[in-house]
Amino acid sequence: MSREPWMDRVVADRMAVDREFTERVNESRFSSQQWGLIMTATEFEIRDPESEEARLVADTSKLPQIMPELEKIDAQVRAAGGAGGVSGSGGGGGVLDSIRSALGLGGGGSDEELLAAESLVEEYANRLQERLENQGKWASVREQAAG
Repeated sequence: MSREPWMDRVVADRMAVDREFTERVNESRFSSQQWGLIMTATEFEIRDPESEEARLVADTSKLPQIMPELEKIDAQVRAAGGAGGVSGSGGGGGVLDSIRSALGLGGGGSDEELLAAESLVEEYANRLQERLENQGKWASVREQAAG
């Protein structure tokens, strides 16, 4: 899929938001490796770029495809004795959680993780748009997105 031309204009801003967002990711249920995968599966678009009400939105339609990979990353971290991303902040039932998951009784698992990922990506998109507005770049980025 080709990258939107306006995305090239916001690379430095994305890098700045990435740095600022690191703490937020650390507070989330996702590890930095999981977050990297989530962001790789996410595309951004500007909805209604001609309008003053234009919004930077995240297309998260590919996230369901990567959810099994997020779980593998979490399992690897747990196996290595780490804090874990997905289950690390979930209250940690350890062995019981593992048994429940193996039996398919994990209590929502992927759906819950998908919603959490979508929510975090939306928060990221909002912060990126806010940064573009604060830097005085939003209008020109919208203009370019409008074609």
